[in-house]
Amino acid sequence: MTSNAPLSPTLDPWALAKELSGRQLIGGKLVPSVSGRTFEVRYPATLEKVGDAAYGEAADVAAAVEAAVAAQKAWARTPARERGKLIVECGRLLEAHKEELARLMALETGKALRTESRVEAGVLADAFVFFGGLAGELKGETVPFSPDMMTMTVREPIGVVGAIIPWNVPMMLMAYKIAPALVAGNAVVVKSAEEAPFAVLRVCQLMNQVLPAGLFNLLSGYGPECGQPLVTHPKVGKISFTGSVETGKLIYRAAAEKLIPVTLELGGKSPMIVMDDADLDKAVMGAVSGMRFTRQGQSCTAASRIYVQAGLHDRFVAALKAKVDALVMGDPLDEKTDIGTIVSLQQFDRVNNYVDKGRAEGGHAHECSALPEGSDKLKEGYFVRPVIFTDLPRDSRLIREEIFGPVTCVVKVESFEDALEQANDSDYGLAATIWTKDLQTGLRGAQRLEAGFVQVNQNLVVMPNLSYGGIKQSGLGKEATLEAMLEHFTHKKTIIVNLG
Repeated sequence: MTSNAPLSPTLDPWALAKELSGRQLIGGKLVPSVSGRTFEVRYPATLEKVGDAAYGEAADVAAAVEAAVAAQKAWARTPARERGKLIVECGRLLEAHKEELARLMALETGKALRTESRVEAGVLADAFVFFGGLAGELKGETVPFSPDMMTMTVREPIGVVGAIIPWNVPMMLMAYKIAPALVAGNAVVVKSAEEAPFAVLRVCQLMNQVLPAGLFNLLSGYGPECGQPLVTHPKVGKISFTGSVETGKLIYRAAAEKLIPVTLELGGKSPMIVMDDADLDKAVMGAVSGMRFTRQGQSCTAASRIYVQAGLHDRFVAALKAKVDALVMGDPLDEKTDIGTIVSLQQFDRVNNYVDKGRAEGGHAHECSALPEGSDKLKEGYFVRPVIFTDLPRDSRLIREEIFGPVTCVVKVESFEDALEQANDSDYGLAATIWTKDLQTGLRGAQRLEAGFVQVNQNLVVMPNLSYGGIKQSGLGKEATLEAMLEHFTHKKTIIVNLG
């Protein structure tokens, strides 16, 4: 362990980022990269420098994996419920540090503190408590094969798990990967997103006050230099990845060369169907939350295709625009702010290019909210006004491609069948919702929508104990449940004892 006592919480994210600058966590210790190289991280709202992250490369991966291998064997021999108690303790420690983690997250990602970052920090802590409580469920089975044989199965850990996490909800998605992996008896090596390295490093630092050294290691760096060596390392027995479809396919190919399992949570173009009989106010609020406007639409499950039946279409668009207009865009660390920034210049340019494409295709761009005023510093930030597009052609790139920004497309449909046909006409299949007062329509829609996570008359974010994962190009495997821990972080072994 890095210390005998938990580190004191701090509410100054700038100071905390400075303290963590240039460091990774390997073998229970904060260390610089082997090369000593770093890269800058900037506050997306003002472009001020937040700190320097360690530039992890193959040598750093090798050190982290060796530390994980050394720690894992003893951890696997630790009784499962004892492992679970330590993971619950981690969750309680993270809960005590929730506010500092939220502020650090807002600083490096530009996500609004009140509406987004604080919520994520709370889910992070809850995920560890949830999975810690499931340790006693790592059970096998008895098999009635023959009266002369005792036949059973047992669950055993894989060994070392490599996790590669994104920048949009890095703490939460990391928790869904490492909490079940650790409870199941594995050690983990995490590569953070280059845009958001500090909050997850702080999480790792805090958890290393509780866990044996080497069990949880965290690297920062770029995909080719750090992510690829992690995926291909011969002692990494499982990869869990959240990110783009293109990168997911590369990881899948590399994992196939080693014949190791993968969990892939990839992109989404999630449809929302609103029938004429839907409660207008609830559907509009569902679109606001479901599109993740307060996260600037930077979500794989964002309701970026909204199919509204003709009788409700015009009122829905007007009401949705009014709700989004009322959201305040500003400094992510300001308690008054509803909407923060896009995370980076690359994403900023990508979103604006899609808005330009939508206009060129003949779409009507309803711009919402207002850019922040009164601060010269904020004028430099990556702020993008939310846009609701109508009148786009059915084959529009905005309807078919993942934008990962505050842009949604509202499409008028004539019937339930028309809505289902268009909703399912996609390469993606992550999430979907349907809004109607008719129970039969809701149930039929839930059955026929081609997605791994379907909701009726609500649009909740993913929470512990809700099975989460996509189909089609949206990925492989499930997260956030007991099922995920058993199926994705253990091997099943069959044992037969001859009683004759």
